[in-house]
Amino acid sequence: MSQMNMIEAIRSALDVMMDKDPTVVMMGEDIGHFGGVFRCTDGLQRKYGDHRVIDAPIAEGGIIGAAIGMGLNGLRPVPEIQFADYIYPGFDQIVSELARIRYRSCGEFFSPVTIRTPCGGGIRGGQTHSQSPEAIFAHVSGILTVMPSNPYDAKGLLISAIESDDPVIFFEPKRIYNGPFDGDPDKPAKSWAAHPKGEVPEGHYTVPLGKADVVQEGSELTIIAYGTLVHVAEAAAEETGVDCEIIDIRTISPLDVDTLVESVNKTGRCIIVHEATRFGGFGGEIAARVQKDCFYNLEAPIRRTAGWDTPYPHAFEWQYFPGKKRLVADIRSMMEVE
Repeated sequence: MSQMNMIEAIRSALDVMMDKDPTVVMMGEDIGHFGGVFRCTDGLQRKYGDHRVIDAPIAEGGIIGAAIGMGLNGLRPVPEIQFADYIYPGFDQIVSELARIRYRSCGEFFSPVTIRTPCGGGIRGGQTHSQSPEAIFAHVSGILTVMPSNPYDAKGLLISAIESDDPVIFFEPKRIYNGPFDGDPDKPAKSWAAHPKGEVPEGHYTVPLGKADVVQEGSELTIIAYGTLVHVAEAAAEETGVDCEIIDIRTISPLDVDTLVESVNKTGRCIIVHEATRFGGFGGEIAARVQKDCFYNLEAPIRRTAGWDTPYPHAFEWQYFPGKKRLVADIRSMMEVE
């Protein structure tokens, strides 16, 4: 076991898979010589050569399109889109080609592409470097959508994604690349050094896709979260003193409905929290599934704590971000409902 932050865990996963499988290749803007804007691919081009770690031009549609072709011809491409905000130029390739190939060919062809992309705010990136578009891709049949919340899961989930024959969108919440964040921007930054999920095996291991993690067991209220908001949920639960069960869904699609339903049927209350805008956010789908399967055990209406229905503002970043203060208020309000 080694102590790693999420950047190092992702780099380790890529290194393990490139060493294990010569068909794994990477491409993206600045990922080779520069090592990526967040250094997730640092050193990999020197180790494996520029024929396997390829610096691409600023052309996201071309990056995705080339990766799909590589996948169809026997490779396992891992393209990086530098920020999730810029994945949209490749959206048609993802939706019309990547997600449909296996279905359209009756299972004869597939393209095992894993698209890595940093997402979310909290780094003063404003409206152009802070988006969380996971719900858009969760809506597309034929691709898996993943978002880890810690280094251990990041490495295990990324290895599972690369080994999967299904295409995967792998969102990396950049606010927690270097340490967990509880939603309070005025506190000193924390590192992963003191966190149990910062202990990461050096070799090959997997975390299963489609399986949620019960981060904290409780009996009074279920909080469903993913990415950065898992840590916000832990901090908010501790401050309120409410016995919260916190679930990190990890894989957005396919969703582990059974784990969510079991928890909410036990606690009778449910808050869903995510950084993306509330309207049309993935929390709405979770709420619908919980409402359907837990209706007779609910003690209060399901509540969602999420970003505003606006572009991510630069000047009001911490008012937009669903931090600890907002979640604490929602927890206390829900517990008042009899």
